[in-house]
Amino acid sequence: MLVDVVFEDPRWEEAGLSALADAAAQAVIDHLQLTPPFGDGFEISLLACDDARIADLNRDFRDKPTPTNVLSWPSDERAAEDAGGDPLPPEDPELGDIAITYETCQREADEQGKEFSTHVSHLLVHGVLHLLGYDHIDDKDAALMEGLEVEILGKMNISNPYEE
Repeated sequence: MLVDVVFEDPRWEEAGLSALADAAAQAVIDHLQLTPPFGDGFEISLLACDDARIADLNRDFRDKPTPTNVLSWPSDERAAEDAGGDPLPPEDPELGDIAITYETCQREADEQGKEFSTHVSHLLVHGVLHLLGYDHIDDKDAALMEGLEVEILGKMNISNPYEE
């Protein structure tokens, strides 16, 4: 597994984002028992940015000019044909791109009383699942994706992020 991190905000380096991203991505791949095509590892590009940058990306790609915690751009369409179904397995080692913002992640962790690294790990698992075709557009897809997140995070010794 290769997560190539581009650090636009140096606070992410201090927070150990590379190690968190590697662990989260590998946990998803292991849990889903995915085998990289062509014998190579999977690849993800991760942009470690600030709120201003992610707000620009959110505006450009989702027409929402506000910061969000994480954005994902799969390299290929992998979504399941039926709601609540499993997505298609990747046919290319390149899974796609993720962007994550420091300020929003820190604010959310503080508001939710969570450790920053725990919250970031959850968001990275969430982002990798999006790259693999999982979504939360409708209730069946959301239940599947959230269930996977809880299972994967549990294996990482992180408690259920959806419990109060």
